[in-house]
Amino acid sequence: MKVLMSDEVRDAVRDHRPVVALESTIFSHLGLPSPANAEALDRCLKVIRATGAVPAITAVLDGTVRAGLEPDEHERILGAAHKAAERDLGVAVAQRWAFGATTVSASLAIAAVAGISVFATGGIGGVHRGSEVTGDVSADLDAIGRYDIVTVCAGAKAFLDLARTLEHLETIGVPVLGWCHDWFPAFYTRTSGLRVAHRVDSAAEVATSHRARSRGGTLLTVPIPEADQLDQQALDQVVDQALRHCAQTGITGPGVTPFVLARIGEATAGRSVPANLALAENNAAVAAQVAVEISRIDRG
Repeated sequence: MKVLMSDEVRDAVRDHRPVVALESTIFSHLGLPSPANAEALDRCLKVIRATGAVPAITAVLDGTVRAGLEPDEHERILGAAHKAAERDLGVAVAQRWAFGATTVSASLAIAAVAGISVFATGGIGGVHRGSEVTGDVSADLDAIGRYDIVTVCAGAKAFLDLARTLEHLETIGVPVLGWCHDWFPAFYTRTSGLRVAHRVDSAAEVATSHRARSRGGTLLTVPIPEADQLDQQALDQVVDQALRHCAQTGITGPGVTPFVLARIGEATAGRSVPANLALAENNAAVAAQVAVEISRIDRG
């Protein structure tokens, strides 16, 4: 796969300076409604630069796979888009998609080709409930395991089978680290009630651990800031009702996530959007710290 890097990203990678890859789905209408998507983009870019790292937004623009966009291109990723997972990148190039919004798996593939070691997202996909029947397991998980990149996220969304998600990650050899926290977060809430394998308390610890691995990626889970998390009990009720509706109406696969998230937004009177913004910015900040430490190791 050919990836076109911006001059800034290319120079930073060449000089072993810190770079943080970002997906573009969250900044499109597929991730957050307008104008929250523009706010998310602005906050993530600012916090990464404030920490001393270079942001590298991944996307497909006019049939070209990109790592790092110019400021005058940012407006393009805020609008409508095709969602592009890793499996879709070849089609996006062949059909010259005007804008392919990258998912976790696509962003990791692009970052790997570009030589970027840290990737920040909101939440990862995982093993869906009922996967023993449907086989519905997100491609995000295998991409996290396959590429030599630290993925920084707020865990996975609560409507997934989080216990099986962690089991899948263990099976494919991905270390799951908890950022100053002992529990696997559930996106809008700080804990799922499931412990992470290892707690880490500094970016240097994450960087050293990752560079000491023989192969594959590392998952760093960062809980949403406490002041921004949603009520766990109320969230569980909304999720259960939404999943029952999906089962009754035949909503499956990629349709489940946007449906459930929309129901959460309605039930929380819009509080899910500020929570999403807070966790995205927080993840980007932590990712930038890790990127700084990895660059120190790589520069020797």
